[in-house]
Amino acid sequence: MLSLLRLPVSGRRSSSPLPLARRQAGFTLLELLVVLTILGLLGAIAVPQVMRYLGTSRSQTARVQIQALMSSLDLYRLDAGRFPTEQEGLRALVERPATVTNWNGPYLSRRNGLQDPWGNPYGYRSPGRNGAVDVFSLGSDRAEGGTGEAQDVGSWQ
Repeated sequence: MLSLLRLPVSGRRSSSPLPLARRQAGFTLLELLVVLTILGLLGAIAVPQVMRYLGTSRSQTARVQIQALMSSLDLYRLDAGRFPTEQEGLRALVERPATVTNWNGPYLSRRNGLQDPWGNPYGYRSPGRNGAVDVFSLGSDRAEGGTGEAQDVGSWQ
């Protein structure tokens, strides 16, 4: 008789014929739907914030890389007596141009430092519109102007 009687932990009799462990083993469909709805709402709020942060982080990365390129260009100018021409471009920081005799490079440790965070080559103007030389990225849209992730980033900023 005692083996047929199942008592819950509280000491009261259970009205269900199923053992206590089996009744508490899973989640109901309603509980799962509530959790999925909450996760969906959190995702709808968080994903746009993360995407906005990703866009600004690429722009910030471009600014830092442009500053590094400008420092490398200053070292190049100290050695060669001039900035690279537009034809030589930023490649002159990693490969010795044929017309330069006092080249002590490479001035950049990696060739991929010549590409912006969107995978495009940095633009270079000599003489520049905003200084002796301009180094710039046209952003994600590869066109002048733009806002957000598509904004231009340059050495003049």
